[in-house]
Amino acid sequence: MLSDTAIRKAKPAEKAYKLSDERGLQLVVRPTGAKLWQLRYRHHGKEKTASLGQYPDIGLAEAREKRDAARKLIAAGIDPVEAKREEKAAKLASAEHTFEKVAREWWQAWQVSRSDSHVQYVIRRLEQNVFPEIGGRPVSEIQAPELVAMAKAVAARGALDIAKRCLQMCSQVFRYAIAHGLASRNPAMDIKPSDVLPTRPKTNYARVDARDLPTLLRKIEAYQGTPITRLAMKLMALTFVRTGELIGAKWGEIDLDNHRWDIPAERMKMRTPHVVPLSVQSVQVLEVLKEISGHREYVFPGERNPRSHMSNNTILQALERMGYKGQMTGHGFRGIASTLLHEQGYDHAHIELQLAHTERNAVSAAYNHALYLPQRAKMMQEWADYLDGLVRGNVVPLRKLAA
Repeated sequence: MLSDTAIRKAKPAEKAYKLSDERGLQLVVRPTGAKLWQLRYRHHGKEKTASLGQYPDIGLAEAREKRDAARKLIAAGIDPVEAKREEKAAKLASAEHTFEKVAREWWQAWQVSRSDSHVQYVIRRLEQNVFPEIGGRPVSEIQAPELVAMAKAVAARGALDIAKRCLQMCSQVFRYAIAHGLASRNPAMDIKPSDVLPTRPKTNYARVDARDLPTLLRKIEAYQGTPITRLAMKLMALTFVRTGELIGAKWGEIDLDNHRWDIPAERMKMRTPHVVPLSVQSVQVLEVLKEISGHREYVFPGERNPRSHMSNNTILQALERMGYKGQMTGHGFRGIASTLLHEQGYDHAHIELQLAHTERNAVSAAYNHALYLPQRAKMMQEWADYLDGLVRGNVVPLRKLAA
């Protein structure tokens, strides 16, 4: 057996020579003075040699530990040299599959069934918040504390909702990595956002109470801003579509003769087409708009850039100027309509379809987007008549209209 003293005293010779320890461990002393640890062993009947490192970086005790570990592999039928080669290859492959690279691959596959705006939102959030923190790390090596640090950094800017969404997106990326053999576990599953991020009371989109709706509608009628903004708010109340769906409306989508607005799949949140039956009042609003913007592509052209559509904040800012800051949003019209229509006994399926809440797969989309169209057209006309009554002050209850 070798000793530390014998190893230190070993001097280089004209030719390399070996000092043997036990169980195949030996130290090769080269003419240059370098001292290298080796293990001689047999695998499948062939004599082989494994390198275990250089002395003094690897001392005698550690060299013996490495020898024992290698012999355990040999006893299990594993060649330690091949095992080391495979481990090195795996590490190289792991280094190539960074979180950012895998996330972009996931994003490419994921975006197929989503709207363009949502697709761009997701990649921007990854690029701005996630990639700077963990993008360069091998996806298989990332641990939960790294995700927590990333989320806390985002939350520290006051972007609590974005921090939670970033954790959710990371979890989807890890699931993709596991499915493609690039990671063995999802560290995001170890994290509950409420355990690591500040919490705040859950609130819905701001909206006025139903009893305040008449006053709001009258203020819209008397709005002193641009006519297009006033008509946009009026049409939103009548149709209760999403803000993005309203402001992005094109004249090519609207059939005034048949009282129908067909929103194409690419403009919808779930990327399936949506039909909005147009009440008489909605058609009247659109006819006025036709005189204003009918020569342009968009129903609601932008004030600064007529070739584009109205800004996403225009309606919100108009509501704020009317005194509804923090009390009402464009999305609030959807909540009011849903509440009142449900309260008055309209069919839940009709309401949900009109709100475009129902998720539809690609196979059924062409059918479902027009499902219950006659019933929905009747509901939308009765809703418009009800709003008219609120403005005039001679309200006919919806339950009577629905009877």
